[in-house]
Amino acid sequence: MDWVTLGLFSAVILGFYDLAKKHAVRDNAVLPVLFWAQVVAASIWLPWVILSHTQPNVIPTDFLRVESLDAMGHLRLFAKSTLVGTSWIFAYFALKHLPISLVAPIRATSPVWTLLGAFFLLGERFNGLQWTGIAVTLGGFYLLSVAGKKEGIRFHRDRWVLFIIAATLLGATSSLYDKYLLNVLGYRTPTVQSWFAIYLVVFFFPFFWGWKRRWWPRGDFHWRWSIPFVGVALLIADFAYFRALEMDGVLIGVMSCLRRGSALVSFAGGLWLFKETNGWRKLPALLTILLGIVILVLGKG
Repeated sequence: MDWVTLGLFSAVILGFYDLAKKHAVRDNAVLPVLFWAQVVAASIWLPWVILSHTQPNVIPTDFLRVESLDAMGHLRLFAKSTLVGTSWIFAYFALKHLPISLVAPIRATSPVWTLLGAFFLLGERFNGLQWTGIAVTLGGFYLLSVAGKKEGIRFHRDRWVLFIIAATLLGATSSLYDKYLLNVLGYRTPTVQSWFAIYLVVFFFPFFWGWKRRWWPRGDFHWRWSIPFVGVALLIADFAYFRALEMDGVLIGVMSCLRRGSALVSFAGGLWLFKETNGWRKLPALLTILLGIVILVLGKG
């Protein structure tokens, strides 16, 4: 399976992951949702981490074998968890207060910021078609802001819109860091994914404890089936994504574009499952953004 196919598979699973997130945080406390979803994900990886260090011969496949890390390696992966965890806090709060039909297109612009970061920081070079894709995507973002105004959402004033934009920029930074870890430093997928999942629990625990101890005004928490699904779906999507990043010739900018195809799944699900009003007004903006992504992918050739 090549890295393009893995990227598309990851995108479909990410779409269902986004829908599960919306279901989990709707009228629910955000911080315990984040914490318990990640506990589920870390619990799946923890046995393989232990076995890799105690009984490596019983592990059936290299896909589950976790390498030993030195102190710097642990620090690098904790830094990744901190970066992603911060992005998720912004994203989950935004998703709780905004319709997913608005959040999904904004998140879909992530490849533009990743591309620009790859251009300036990693030395990736892009052709005219790919720069055209960037312009089309930004045009779609403008159309989205116009559609949002019709619902009374002002992009430059609404706190939750600023939250999802911050989450998107942090997510783009994380994509660049992923390529550095996997494609430059040579860490393997199970090593990155397992310790990333475990360190996310460490990162989220102080926030969860603060919520539990009522250090600030907070909402009530209700357990839902979608919470463990969030953790499992992300493991599957990220495993495919990390495996793709290990492959020779992968372009992180194009990979990020493929992953944002998840917006189609989450957008459609928002209209169907959550009966969001005015969703169809945002469809032209989403299609424009995705057209920009397609142009970016075609530019790879």
